[in-house]
Amino acid sequence: MAKKKAPEKKPNVFVRMGKGIAKFFRDTKSEIKKIVWPTPKTTFRNMGLVLLAMLIVGAVIFGLDFGLQKLFGLVMNVAGN
Repeated sequence: MAKKKAPEKKPNVFVRMGKGIAKFFRDTKSEIKKIVWPTPKTTFRNMGLVLLAMLIVGAVIFGLDFGLQKLFGLVMNVAGN
């Protein structure tokens, strides 16, 4: 007859949680070391591109809004007569 093995005793919940938290911080530290930060020149160039894109999108939205407002006003004047 085979002997039954005693179930392995798990460490206490606080020990397991502490190991998990320690692993999280070790992994976070190793990931932070992999970050490559952009140079100031690259950052300012990208900022300029973002501002230019914002101006273009704003102009397009303004144009659409203005055009549709005029079209709506024209339709309402024709329908009211």
